[in-house]
Amino acid sequence: MTKLLGLGGIFLRCKDVTGYRAWWAEHMGADLTDWGTLEWEHDQGNLPSRTMLSPFADDSTYFEPSDARVMINLRTDDVRGMIERARKGGATIAGDIEDTEYGIFGWFIDPEGYKIELWQEPKS
Repeated sequence: MTKLLGLGGIFLRCKDVTGYRAWWAEHMGADLTDWGTLEWEHDQGNLPSRTMLSPFADDSTYFEPSDARVMINLRTDDVRGMIERARKGGATIAGDIEDTEYGIFGWFIDPEGYKIELWQEPKS
């Protein structure tokens, strides 16, 4: 049976593609491919390979304060550390870090106005 296996990528329109790529590389430590994309191998070790596509109602306030129609969720092993990197890079921090039964979450607005949600999976 044919089935979806996970999110393959997120594609965004940007006003300054070169600057946007540079921001992610410089301030968030992202490795860029020869094509200028951010790509991650399947995780190894104790983190599962998990991505999701999650639709929200058109009137959802979850993306605020961004008015973009897209929000990106990125998995990390250290939400607090990544939020600090984003802050040092000039990103607007959106709300407080939340430590929940589903993991640790933090949010920021990137240079193009997209809300980025960082997720650290809870320890088993």
